[in-house]
Amino acid sequence: MRCAVTVFCALELERGRGRGTLRLRGEAPRCRSERPFVTDRMSEARCTELRDAVREKYRTVSREPSGQFPYPVGRESAVGLGYEASWLDAAPSAVVDRFVGVGNPLRIRWPRHGESVLDLGCGCGLDVFVASLLVGPEGRAVGVDLTPEMIERPARLAAGWPHGKAEFRVGTIEKLPFEDAVFDMVISNGVLNLVPDKDVAFREACRVLKPGGHFVAADLLVTDTVPPQVLSSMDAWST
Repeated sequence: MRCAVTVFCALELERGRGRGTLRLRGEAPRCRSERPFVTDRMSEARCTELRDAVREKYRTVSREPSGQFPYPVGRESAVGLGYEASWLDAAPSAVVDRFVGVGNPLRIRWPRHGESVLDLGCGCGLDVFVASLLVGPEGRAVGVDLTPEMIERPARLAAGWPHGKAEFRVGTIEKLPFEDAVFDMVISNGVLNLVPDKDVAFREACRVLKPGGHFVAADLLVTDTVPPQVLSSMDAWST
């Protein structure tokens, strides 16, 4: 997948009559495509296969993240992506060590004091703990992840977290376990590319945002045709 590049984007949502109006606030590289950007529909069997592959991959990551990805992980990665030292020092070390991300959505827009923040595919939970730190005791930070083993450790550590409210739930991004319009900010870090049905994932993110809320993501954007052998590789999909 030689043409995949990391893109930071910030989207501001203003919801009305069931449809969100999204305005791009960040910058994306210019790319040329011979056809409109669409998400091809997969069969339910294929979606299940991909979710199972992602779960299996991240079960392994929950035990030992080193050597699982073609880029740095842990504190080295977080520092390189612009996470502040004070954030990393405050967060549990076991969480920082297991950080796997492609960018820093919190650098695009800092959560405000008292806001509620949802992290899609929170993994080890670093962004949840940092968001909790930034919103303070009056705010709330929640992480949702497909893999129970990934959130077992951060959920346990959140019980003794002294800097705010950090919560973790098992669930899929395509069917978020939350009511409508409950979050001021939804973030994601390198996870949307793993989701089989991206159309549904974006609709769900919009659904749980409050009117005027912010959706902020760092992810991979493919700007060229992906070879068939990569598309059929479960390891490529889950990495």
